Amino acid sequence: MFYWLMKYVVIGPIVKAIWRPWIIGRRNVPSEGAAILASNHLSFVDSVFLPLMIDRPVAFLAKSDYFTGRGLKGWSTRMFFKATGMIPIDRSGGKASEASLNTGLQVLGRGDLLGIYPEGTRSPDGKLYRGRTGIARMALEAHVPVVPVVMVDTDTMMPIGTRMPRIVRVGIVIGEPIDFSRFEGMEGDRYILRSITDEIMVALQRLGEQEYEDVYASTVKDRLKTPAR
Repeated sequence: MFYWLMKYVVIGPIVKAIWRPWIIGRRNVPSEGAAILASNHLSFVDSVFLPLMIDRPVAFLAKSDYFTGRGLKGWSTRMFFKATGMIPIDRSGGKASEASLNTGLQVLGRGDLLGIYPEGTRSPDGKLYRGRTGIARMALEAHVPVVPVVMVDTDTMMPIGTRMPRIVRVGIVIGEPIDFSRFEGMEGDRYILRSITDEIMVALQRLGEQEYEDVYASTVKDRLKTPAR
């Protein structure tokens, strides 16, 4: 109830009126049943516009830090993430990664839509980077299709490090679902998982025509943080 209230009464109408988002391929999102929406990740606001522009709720896995803040700011952030369908997870790696996978599988097991950013983090420069294989494992274990989604100009609207969004019209392009049932039972094969993930990233690159670099976005971010000698 809270989700629908925020989407259709409180937050949604205001956001749509100010930024006038557009969408292509909305019909490619299954009208029922579980599916993974695999999106490029340009900005913090990607997780706001995608749920806003499709009819079904979408659950995203978000850093648990967003849900633990104190004071008025912490409360407002927590309420905002709940309103946009976020689910808190520990992203520290190891057992936490397995827990994140299980959380995602629970969402899919309910027959819901799960939003995933295969790159694992926001692009530092607008390029599309190598995908993490967790998405492939989820798709195979849950027996669900993967729907490629491209966010457009959200990085122009709210670049990394900025606090206030700019008034820029943003868009979403949704491609046709990809069926990986031909790999059923192979979720333990790391080469198959890599092949599936690469196929998803190729679909995203073709859909959005972003420049692609075959390294992890997190590696690029670490490189940018390291001072030159």
